[in-house]
This record gives sequence, structure tokens and C-alpha cells, in this order.
Amino acid sequence: MNINFSKYQGTGNDFVIIDNRDGSISLSNQQIAFLCDRRFGVGADGLMLMSMAKGYDFSMTYYNADGTEGTMCGNGARCLVQFAHDNGIVKENYNFIAIDGPHEASIHNNGWVHLKMTDVKSVETGTDFFVTDTGSPHYVKMVSEIETYDVFKEGKAIRYNDRFSKKGINVNFVAHQGDHLFVRTYERGVENETYSCGTGVTAAAITSCLQKEGEHDIHIQTLGGKLAVSFHNLGGGHFTHIWLKGPGTFVYKSSIHIK
Repeated sequence: MNINFSKYQGTGNDFVIIDNRDGSISLSNQQIAFLCDRRFGVGADGLMLMSMAKGYDFSMTYYNADGTEGTMCGNGARCLVQFAHDNGIVKENYNFIAIDGPHEASIHNNGWVHLKMTDVKSVETGTDFFVTDTGSPHYVKMVSEIETYDVFKEGKAIRYNDRFSKKGINVNFVAHQGDHLFVRTYERGVENETYSCGTGVTAAAITSCLQKEGEHDIHIQTLGGKLAVSFHNLGGGHFTHIWLKGPGTFVYKSSIHIK
């Protein structure tokens, strides 16, 4: 069958997006993995279906590059909001539902999409790391010399250690650079470093201000570009009004035949 799709990217985190508002598309894990394959398919870090949902502008279903259904993807969600706008859902404020619940979003004049994330209610503090869930589970570790850090080797070792191997975890390495954070991420499901991870930079931002209650606006550099995260720290590992801000950029649209 032929599949019509669009390709979008959010700071280098790229996605195949399919409009499934008529409910006609049903893909197997193998077909999704094929579409995301960079040699034999379209090539992407993940795939999203935009479907109808009662009471919402649309629903988001996200799949990892290996074909498994994923948890929340912040960069993907921003791209999906832009895709919705580009395909006739034109609104000042968007309300959609994803696997982790309802989300709000808006598109701003500078081209950035502002996405409201779910509240964070707990953060585990380890000897040299943090673990939290920002819609997807994340491990955060501060490192030096981040530009040359072996993210693949070190991230894979943590993702597949005894504690996390069964369900997996995304692993973020973070460094303070002047007035911003530099974040690099090893993503489960992709099983490699990606150019950017939206839920990952969210985890990095909130854990960087764990001891600083009040309002914060953190600027972040990733391999794929710049993002920002604003939030309110209530203390005790509880964060509300979390907004992930950054571009959701159209690349191209086409069709492909899949078996």
C-alpha cells in the first residue's frame, strides 16, 4: 500500500508524520521500523499518527524508530502541532491528547511552538545523577567536556544496566555553559544519540534548578539547535507550568509504498 507522509524536525530530532484523522491507517511494528530506517525507508527518530479524539483538536500516537509504541515525545509533539496547523487545524491555542494525558500548545511569531508538559511530582537524587519522568523516563548526569563525551557508550551502559534494562530509560548528559545548558541525549527506542530530545531537555532544565524554588526560564543548546524550558518549582521535586519551547520545522512531504 501507498502511505502519504510528511517529514518534520525539531532541532534535528526528525519524524515521519501521518494524518490518520479518517482512521484508515494501521501499521505493524515492522512497517513502522521500515519507515524510520535511514537506509531502506524514509529515515526518522520516530513516527507519529495524528488522529481524531473527542473533546480535543487531535490525538498523538508516537512510535519509536524500532517500531514500538513510545511514551511522550516533546520535540515530536511540537512538530505535530505545526503539522496540524499546516494541514488545516488553524487555532490560536491547541488542545490535544497524548499517551501521558492532555497538552496545550501555541505557535508564536518567531516560529517556535510552545508546548505545555505534564507536571513533575518527584525527582530521585542519586550520588551524581537524577531520575525523573517528564512524560518519558529520564536519567540526568552532569559532565565536563560535553562536546567530546562518549554519549553512545556511556548512555548505552546506563540504559542497559541492571536497574533500567527491562523498561529502558533515556540518558541525558548535561553541562553548564555560561547562561545556558548544553544537553546531549541517548534515547531508548532509537538506541543511539539523537540531535535533541524534548522531554530530555525538560528533565535537564528542572533538575538544574532543583534547589531553587520559584519561576525559571532555562535556555538550552542541543546538537540540533536551541530550545527553552520555563517552569515553576514548588519545592520537594514538584514542578508545574512546564513549557517546552522550540521550532517544529517542515522538511518535505511525499508517499512511499510499503508491504
